[in-house]
Amino acid sequence: MTRIDTTASVDPGAELDHGVEVGPFCVVGPEVVLGRGTQLIGHVSIRGIVTMGEHNTVGRFTAIGCEPQDTSYKGTPTRVIMGDHNEIRDNVTISRGTDKEIGVTRIGDHNILASGSHVAHDCILGDGVHLGAKVLLAGHVRIESYAMMADGSVALQFVTVGGFSMAMPLAKVGRDLPPFMVARGNPAEVCGLNAGALRSHEMGKDKVTALRLAHRLLYTDRVDLLKAEDALKAVQQITPAVRRLLDFLHAQRAGKLGRARGR
Repeated sequence: MTRIDTTASVDPGAELDHGVEVGPFCVVGPEVVLGRGTQLIGHVSIRGIVTMGEHNTVGRFTAIGCEPQDTSYKGTPTRVIMGDHNEIRDNVTISRGTDKEIGVTRIGDHNILASGSHVAHDCILGDGVHLGAKVLLAGHVRIESYAMMADGSVALQFVTVGGFSMAMPLAKVGRDLPPFMVARGNPAEVCGLNAGALRSHEMGKDKVTALRLAHRLLYTDRVDLLKAEDALKAVQQITPAVRRLLDFLHAQRAGKLGRARGR
């Protein structure tokens, strides 16, 4: 059964699936689709073309589908698409896309966006991403699955944050953050392997050992990427995870300003 608080404003054109709950003083626009079991706690604003999947929870004073904070935006019908089982906490803002790319800001499944975080236009988040309190993502950022950005960290335009990586609190990520790595500082630099995330996702000891060797060669010994790759091949340590790391670094090297997607 769908429940709409008497103080909420839900446009007749909005589509609310079974079990949706719209709390006090929420505003839901005419082009919004809310999937089964989604809950808007209170004072939530969802406007523009927004599609949300099933069993999402949206905290107080959150705004989804805001106009892009991009001076080139001229009102084109762009959108936000969100998957299932996301936890969007209080005071979060999620802007819809622009027509500079495909016109979509996309958020996958099972993500946590903590209080005060901001997802700007044309960002794409995978699955299992965790944004800490007051994390700021600029436009066109990519956050791969199971990455974490800790409280107060930021990612600049066109940055890619690799899967299973972590930006430490207050880190300023201006270059792509490779998968499986931890970065800290302003500007953020790789400072270790994100072994905790690898253990929590039950990555085998052999795979972690290979990544530790890759990290030592690339970030402790500062071996050139091509030479490090040859060294890893020589000891048969090019596992799928190491291959993913090396491919990411090759793409980053081909980009501008340390960003594979830089323009």
